[in-house]
Amino acid sequence: MTRPRFLPLLTTLLVAAVAGALPPSGASAQPGGTNAGPGAIMLIGGALDDDNSAVYGEFVRRAGGAQARIGVLSASSATPHWSANQVGKVLERYGAAEATWIPVTAKRDGSGDDPSHAALAASMTGFFFTGGDQFRYVQSMIHADGTDGTVLAAIRQRFLAGAPVAGTSAGMQIFAGPHMITGGLSYYGVRDGSRPGYFDDDQILGHWPAGGFNFFTSGLVDTHFDARGRTGRSIRLAADTGHDRVYGVGEDTAMIVTGAGTSSETARVVGTNGVSVLDLRSSEVSQADGHWAISGVRWSYLTDGDSYDPGQWQVTKGAGSAPATPTSRQAAPPTTDVFGPYALRDAALDLADAGLATSTTGTTAELTPRFVVNLTKGSAFRAYRVETASPASFTDLTVSVHAG
Repeated sequence: MTRPRFLPLLTTLLVAAVAGALPPSGASAQPGGTNAGPGAIMLIGGALDDDNSAVYGEFVRRAGGAQARIGVLSASSATPHWSANQVGKVLERYGAAEATWIPVTAKRDGSGDDPSHAALAASMTGFFFTGGDQFRYVQSMIHADGTDGTVLAAIRQRFLAGAPVAGTSAGMQIFAGPHMITGGLSYYGVRDGSRPGYFDDDQILGHWPAGGFNFFTSGLVDTHFDARGRTGRSIRLAADTGHDRVYGVGEDTAMIVTGAGTSSETARVVGTNGVSVLDLRSSEVSQADGHWAISGVRWSYLTDGDSYDPGQWQVTKGAGSAPATPTSRQAAPPTTDVFGPYALRDAALDLADAGLATSTTGTTAELTPRFVVNLTKGSAFRAYRVETASPASFTDLTVSVHAG
């Protein structure tokens, strides 16, 4: 069953009764203003460095700057209080007036419906969700029938009024819409396909059909994207579930979304790595040698300062980017662990720099069967550099996967 995107009336009234009149959102630097739409969403791919001032600084600013009161949610963590405390210290170092743990945990039955926790959430000007296991957020903050727990209801009301939300790793994944990824490795996902549910087994590509909090729904999302070689699992899940777009966010990197769910939705990349946008509109799924295969996936890799318009499917390069001139050489030898850390991204950037090559391949380390990933530069492909001559990003690289 697909869970409702907005609050049930009864839950809304309960939160209002508990919290009294809600304070205005802090989506701008002055927490006294009102906003006509949802707050900004900061999708952080994980492993966020404490010194990443671009990400932390912008979130604190959007939450109200020196007046920001940020609620920290950490139910996904095996050590919730410690995780919240660590993040709270960093947020206050970047100028927040207060970073307060909202003590909802999967270990404490009923904490997601505690009226005092809901009242605390209703007083906040922004929310930060820590990492761990996103399914713990489902267990602790969403009812079995798919409706919001009381604390999530208060957070959603603040978000819809303009309060920003940020989440890293599992805290990012829980913002997803239908078919939220619950786990699994790329190779086994490509080989065996996806299954609905939560599984404590990396060899099963799991997804939660109802989604997470449904804050961000213009495509599937995945975290630690390049560092953990997750391109394969995301493509397979998207193809299995009928999604035509994936956002894969790299570590120490954020995709900042404004106007989520509206006609003016836009996204901007901030951080040290990048965001992959996978476009499956023209892809074709088939069988090759008795195994699943896909072709025609278009891949764009965006870096700091780049922006993306989901409605138009359009990339706008940042001011610091310039077209890259490829060098007169062939591509590097194919990788033999294409779903290994950074392997596919690095192969793509190497191909972008190889002026004498139009394609390259990589194979999986696993052999039963071995899968081949092919990357091809078509007529629409473009590569870009920032400061150095080497390509740092690209648009419209074609991806195919087959057994071989």
